[in-house]
Amino acid sequence: MPWSPFDMHIWVIGPVIVVAFVLFAQVGLRLARSFILPRMRIKQEDSEFSGAMLQSVMVFYGLALALIAVNVWQSYDDVAKITSGEATAFACLYRDVSGYPEPARTQLQDELRAYFHQIIYEAWPIQRRGETPTAGVKWMTDFQGVLLAFEPKTDGQRILHAETLRAYNHATEARRLRVDSVDNGLPGIMWVFIIAGAFISLAACWFFHVEDRRLHGILVALLAALLGMVIVMTIALDRPYRGDLGLSPAPYQLVYDQTMSVR
Repeated sequence: MPWSPFDMHIWVIGPVIVVAFVLFAQVGLRLARSFILPRMRIKQEDSEFSGAMLQSVMVFYGLALALIAVNVWQSYDDVAKITSGEATAFACLYRDVSGYPEPARTQLQDELRAYFHQIIYEAWPIQRRGETPTAGVKWMTDFQGVLLAFEPKTDGQRILHAETLRAYNHATEARRLRVDSVDNGLPGIMWVFIIAGAFISLAACWFFHVEDRRLHGILVALLAALLGMVIVMTIALDRPYRGDLGLSPAPYQLVYDQTMSVR
């Protein structure tokens, strides 16, 4: 599997990115003050125009970055709700099939336990690698075959069977949403904009007439560190199933332990 920053520990990739941005800002500032600014006829009053331009750059980039960060967090939260919703849907389905007569009840319950076991121990590690699990398709087909083969004989069984079919359809929809969410994330062009926009914003800070080099360097370093931290946060949340902040199968484990493991 190719290397991906989304799979690295946040305490490793975080400092690396922040330090890289600060180094870029400091090296660029030193080069600009040593070789570029002395060749330009910059006066004190020119800083007003430079300040206005920097504000424009930071407003546009800061607004775009803020919207992207909010969208990434919202997507992460939505995927968390999707996984919790699927676990709840299958818990309801399990309780419905518990009212079936034997041998259908045991067959359906065993299928559901096996499905949750493969989600927790097989599908989830696959999702954490950024791949889409496919084993659940066969399980859904087998479960549906057993469910549709059942012939209700009383009015109560007919009502229960109809309700179970509705619960099954809802669980199938929830599973589809979870599988589709594995590929959630910002497209590559958005990451190009984020990284390029950060470099442009930092570069715009170099062309100011600041007498004290240390003050200039400190302010640029602080801005670089802030941009780096926002980008680290975006990376950590952009792929909901991957990395240190990746979602865990805890909702499924809870349902399995509290509902399905009790005969």
